[in-house]
Amino acid sequence: MSAAIRRQVMRGFVSTARITAKRTTPVLLKHVSARAFTSTSTSKFIALRALGNQVSTKDIRFYSSSSFPSHNVVGMPALSPTMTAGGIGAWQKKVGDEIQPGDVLVEIETDKAQMDFECQDEGYLAKILIDSGAKDVAVGQPIAIFVEDAADVAAFENFSISDIQGSTPATATSEEPKAEESKSESTAPATNKEDSAPVASHGGRVLASPLARKLADERNIDISQVKGSGPQGIISKEDVENYKPSAAPSSNAAAAARAPAQIPAAYAPQGAAGEAYKDIPTTSMRKIIADRLSESKQQVPHYYLTVEINMDKTNKLREVLNKSAEGKYKLSVNDFIVKASALALKSVPEVNSAWQGEFIRQYNTADVCVAVATPAGLITPIVTSAESKGLSTISTQVKDLAKRARDGKLAPHEYQGGSFTISNLGMYGINNFTAIINPPQSCILAVGGAQRKVVPDETAETGFSVRDVMEVTLSADHRVVDGAVGATWLQSFKSFMENPLKMLL
Repeated sequence: MSAAIRRQVMRGFVSTARITAKRTTPVLLKHVSARAFTSTSTSKFIALRALGNQVSTKDIRFYSSSSFPSHNVVGMPALSPTMTAGGIGAWQKKVGDEIQPGDVLVEIETDKAQMDFECQDEGYLAKILIDSGAKDVAVGQPIAIFVEDAADVAAFENFSISDIQGSTPATATSEEPKAEESKSESTAPATNKEDSAPVASHGGRVLASPLARKLADERNIDISQVKGSGPQGIISKEDVENYKPSAAPSSNAAAAARAPAQIPAAYAPQGAAGEAYKDIPTTSMRKIIADRLSESKQQVPHYYLTVEINMDKTNKLREVLNKSAEGKYKLSVNDFIVKASALALKSVPEVNSAWQGEFIRQYNTADVCVAVATPAGLITPIVTSAESKGLSTISTQVKDLAKRARDGKLAPHEYQGGSFTISNLGMYGINNFTAIINPPQSCILAVGGAQRKVVPDETAETGFSVRDVMEVTLSADHRVVDGAVGATWLQSFKSFMENPLKMLL
């Protein structure tokens, strides 16, 4: 198929999608799902699927003044199920570049990773609405403009978010004459009502462009009080510039209302030579970590169980297997921990569960998350069905997941979910610690390093012996896992670790 014919076909898809604003299954989504994907394109499929879902869930069309040529507005995609906002990374295309299906348009910083956002339309990039480095860009907020003809690119040189309009619901249209009539009768009350109208939000966040937020901060304007004129009520720079604050009932009341959301000011040293400190902007990933861990610690009733494990047999078996590997693999203690945890979850399935309020979901497979430290923060890639995998397979998979996690190359399905988590700080010289549960999971295992300890031994002539002992602490959600159940799981885990040949059966 020639490029000209393919472009006409794609124009037909776009035209159909424009005509039907509320199509249950848009043509674009059908087109995306019809593509064949290999295992190497999984992360790309997630991005494409998110784009299709975005089209299907929006009940609003983007259009602009007739002074601009026909064009398409690209919104911030939702590249993960939990993503409500993200950051704009490096733009891989510049204004005027031709775009082919499958081309990477821009890097998107999600709540857990940096991902490539691919386009599925042919056309030309006419305008970049949000520059690289922008943070907290709401899902659905316009980020770029596409046109079908290269000759139309120049017309968008001065295009801005304020030039984009959204279709309004039919109910709002039918009531518009009454609103105008009421406004003419009483201008002042209508104005106050408009100013006090609720601002559009997404998951509790006010939808506003980065420039609008910056300008609001500079002018000390509460962005939640500004009414947006963009699609879905998105606040633009012009909205902030034209904002006129309404009379507040009481400055003291306003201050009291804002007080709970304020964060205590950090200490600023005085008299220090040179710069006393530097402020490091928080990433989207760091904010998500902070929110979720705070929520877990406040809402999940944690309790903790600790047990010591004799590591002599595991260490010997690991040494023997690594010597016979001939370079094909190199097992770590953590590989044995993952395998033992998975088998213990099958033995005590009550621990392999999640609290869902009205019910408790018990999983049939042990999908074990392994906590990995990255420069951007903690991430937990998943070893799926770990109970059915051999030690060498687990070792290879964990190394691959950890490397791609540090490089920010994990696909959402590789780190979102899981039924149990392991956090191992033994390699840092930590003997024991307690970990925070990762909701909706019910348990997390904190693993310390092995130590040489003197322990009672009735078989020794001296009555004692020196052993490699490792401490592990299980943090459990008491809503799901009772104390006796947690203790039973730890005994099962201990049994597998102290008799590792049972893992090979």
